[in-house]
Amino acid sequence: MEQLIDLDQAAAQLEARRQQWTAVGLVAGPLTWRDGAAAWPQRLEQSRSRVEAPDSIGIHITGPQGSELSVVLFRGGWADVDFLACLGGDEEVVSEAPGVGSPHGFGDLLDGYVSRAFGSSAAARSR
Repeated sequence: MEQLIDLDQAAAQLEARRQQWTAVGLVAGPLTWRDGAAAWPQRLEQSRSRVEAPDSIGIHITGPQGSELSVVLFRGGWADVDFLACLGGDEEVVSEAPGVGSPHGFGDLLDGYVSRAFGSSAAARSR
């Protein structure tokens, strides 16, 4: 797979938001890396140093009322995004695969999905 996105820079976008997410009551799990050079089945690693040729990074975030968000970014320029939003008594289940053009664009994508999954007030406070 061609590398269109620098996953180390994208990981920095994610990590820059972690403290803010915690401050608004979200729980962000560990960042996971998948090594494109590893033998199948490829394991998810929590340490970047254990990954020779990263081909994806991922995170799982949970919030109030059972809301959850999972985002996996692939070096080829797309993300797999799944979330369950439980806001105001309504539930929304979403599974999307948006294109991502840059690490900064990945940060914007994260902000948008945090807003959708956990409410606009959580996203506004986390910026």
